[in-house]
Amino acid sequence: MSIESAIIEKLRTLPPDKQQQVLEFTEFLQQKTIPKRPRRSLKGLWANLGIEITEAE
Repeated sequence: MSIESAIIEKLRTLPPDKQQQVLEFTEFLQQKTIPKRPRRSLKGLWANLGIEITEAE
């Protein structure tokens, strides 16, 4: 039996509220596996705009 089949078999035995929790947990796990885009610094975003920020500002 595959993992997917075993999960589905066990899922079918749960009440609807517990099935909802399983769904939410799998969505949470899915979000964790999506690679996040690296953030750009404000300095990098303003690089082509000719904006100069001093340490005092």
